Amino acid sequence: MAITNITIPLDSYTARLYAEASDEDKKKLHLLLSLWLREFAISPRPLKAIMDEISEKAQARGLTPEILESI
Repeated sequence: MAITNITIPLDSYTARLYAEASDEDKKKLHLLLSLWLREFAISPRPLKAIMDEISEKAQARGLTPEILESI
């Protein structure tokens, strides 16, 4: 699959956290964002329900709130 870069506006704190994240954590974040956008595009469900489901899937795969907080 081809990779295309996009620009997403973030507050400065969040942007700094991302910039300081390890390559492995950035990879996880890329995956999460990709999954979230795909779910959002194809689902008639409310955004909150989609985000909750993706959060549950991420936690099941080992990405805990503590890991996200540390990023």
